[in-house]
Amino acid sequence: METIYLGIVIFLFMLAVFDLLVGVSNDAVNFMNSAVGAKVATFRTITIVAAIGVFVGAILSNGMMDIARHGIFQPSNFSFYDIMCILLAVMVTDVVLLDVFNTLGLPTSTTVSMVFELLGGTFILAMLKILGDHTGMFSLGDMMNTEKAFSVIMGIFLSVAVAFIAGTVVQYISRLIFSFNYKKHLSWTIGIFGGIAVTALLYFILIQGLKSAPFMTEELIGWIDVHTPMLVAGCFVFFTLLMQVLHWCKVNVFKVIVLLGTFSLALAFAGNDLVNFIGVPLAGFSSYTDYVANANGAGIHDYMMTSLMSSAKTPTIFLFASGIVMVYALATSKKAKNVIKTSVDLARQEEGDEMFGSSALARTIVRRATNLNDFLKRVIPEGMRRWIDSRFNKDEIIMENGAAFDLVRASVNLVLSGLLIIIGTTMKLPLSTTYVTFIVAMGSSLADRAWSRESAVYRITGVLSVIGGWFITAFVAFTVCAVVTFIMFYTSFVGMFIFIAVAVFLLVRSNIKYGKKEKAESRDVIFKQMMTSKDKSEILSLLRQHVKATFVDYLVFSEKTYVQVTDGFINENLKDLRKAMSATDDQKKMLKKRRRKEILGLRRIPITTAIEKNTWFHLGSNSCEQMLYCLKRICEPCKEHVDNNFNPISPESVKEFLPIREELCRLMERTQEAIENNNYADADDILKKGDDLKNRISALRKHQMNLMQEASTNSLKASMVYLNILQETQELVSIWRHLLRASRFFQGDYVPQEFSQMALAEDHI
Repeated sequence: METIYLGIVIFLFMLAVFDLLVGVSNDAVNFMNSAVGAKVATFRTITIVAAIGVFVGAILSNGMMDIARHGIFQPSNFSFYDIMCILLAVMVTDVVLLDVFNTLGLPTSTTVSMVFELLGGTFILAMLKILGDHTGMFSLGDMMNTEKAFSVIMGIFLSVAVAFIAGTVVQYISRLIFSFNYKKHLSWTIGIFGGIAVTALLYFILIQGLKSAPFMTEELIGWIDVHTPMLVAGCFVFFTLLMQVLHWCKVNVFKVIVLLGTFSLALAFAGNDLVNFIGVPLAGFSSYTDYVANANGAGIHDYMMTSLMSSAKTPTIFLFASGIVMVYALATSKKAKNVIKTSVDLARQEEGDEMFGSSALARTIVRRATNLNDFLKRVIPEGMRRWIDSRFNKDEIIMENGAAFDLVRASVNLVLSGLLIIIGTTMKLPLSTTYVTFIVAMGSSLADRAWSRESAVYRITGVLSVIGGWFITAFVAFTVCAVVTFIMFYTSFVGMFIFIAVAVFLLVRSNIKYGKKEKAESRDVIFKQMMTSKDKSEILSLLRQHVKATFVDYLVFSEKTYVQVTDGFINENLKDLRKAMSATDDQKKMLKKRRRKEILGLRRIPITTAIEKNTWFHLGSNSCEQMLYCLKRICEPCKEHVDNNFNPISPESVKEFLPIREELCRLMERTQEAIENNNYADADDILKKGDDLKNRISALRKHQMNLMQEASTNSLKASMVYLNILQETQELVSIWRHLLRASRFFQGDYVPQEFSQMALAEDHI
């Protein structure tokens, strides 16, 4: 029996390693997004600075893991078996939940997930004990600490509201002071700004990051509390002078602030959030060692875990090992980059590829904000408006090549996040590090006018999605952990083993799927180059490559899906028809994203060239879209027909159709080669053969309609579907012919307007 539970404790520590890996990946957004977004240094340098902060924070943590020992449940009322069920369910749920959020690229709170998992597991066992207690001695308050749940929920609302307002106001004031051309307006202000920033960050390190360090005795903490005003004032004077001298020495003070802020937040994260990752397995380890040493023959259901009421004393080896794992995760995790990318993209100064679509709520918010902006324009005097606009002149922006925003905003993000966390700690308000840093970044980007009318609806949808994910985290963590705990409690080792296997399976599958997804997303390097390049001719060349790849991809997809759908109808393969429907819907969403990227590219080429290419770009893009609609119009009746088990298409119809399909595929493949190789020497021949194919299909349609007049009613439904296939096939030929012309003239020299109108009208004669 003891051997089995030793195995469970070992597995808890194995899950803790996974939890550290996925947890650090998620929380990397807390302390790296500003430095990465502003490109204050190379990603490697930023990672090294953050890794040092993480390692120091882990080592200096005194291991006060009491929240996992008795912060949620009252251990004296739970047996050893109860506690092991709760702790194993918490770890299984936590690892899988955080990995899902990392895969989706959404930042979430590790504190919220752990607290609500403990609450869920404790609640279900508490209810079982209360229902099974006939004496009426126990109440829910005797079994669990509900106050912790309310404090976390309150922290969510406070974090969102306070951080967003503060981020917006402080960034707006900072931009008025420095403007986008901040180097022109430094003079003496940079010393004061640097003094405030560095003093705030050092105070943050001292109060928030090192308060639990072993060398921080009660006497030292008390002395710091008494002399805090003097220490803050002295640091402000010293660092104001130091930052001013560094500025005179041509040192970029903003970079110093950003790197120090990255270090301080990383240190505080590791020092205070370490409990979220290793607190639970350490509680399990303590429970096991206490049971083995003191049970004296008592059963696992009878030995109560009163020993967990004492404070934890974590061996240094565990803290050192945790620091190593956290640093490794930070340096190697690709999912960490994905989570950082979400935050950086939502705060990006310029337009680019938007990760999120639009939502009804976001559109309403943008509409109301636009109306409010129009009202303020009427109220604010014109002279003041002109002065404010001059401070927000984006043409003067000083920003690293490829950066999402400038150093001023990055500095504000980090300093303000640290200050808000200090204020929340001082006022005993449970502000979440994740929530504060993310929402401050969103508020500062709004104040910086990064959310234009072209991108605001997408950015707001993204922010709402992330905030919604935070609330979902609490609900899902509570519910899933409660269910897992309930099943484990009644199935004992069988249930525990099954859930352990499920957790391992889900983690492996998640990483495999994420690897495929990342590989697919990493292919679009052309767009990244197009958005970072300053050379107009290079942008045009990259845009042509991007458009060419889009046209080729959709031709390939259309040919493949057309064959899949018609084969599915002929062979009555419902599975293939469903796959084709789903794939077509996915491609429609992907085309929308690709079109937006290419429109952004059109805006960055010379205006005269953009006007010349605009018609052909939209003709080609619309042709891709029409091919998808055409495929769907073919697929839907075929799927319905096969799904209803109606009579199949006649062998005679199949025999006359297959040569038409083969000719269509052959011509589409020639079109693909012409576009891909940018060689249109055979374009006229392809267009002529396409026109001949249309005539053949038209003749076949008339023949089919004549047969339908004579055919029996048993095959009428199949004949109607077949007739629809022929009609849509004829339309598909017209569409890819338009696509070939569009690509030919988009990739080549400008075509006179009268010729373009003649080309567009040719298929309609």
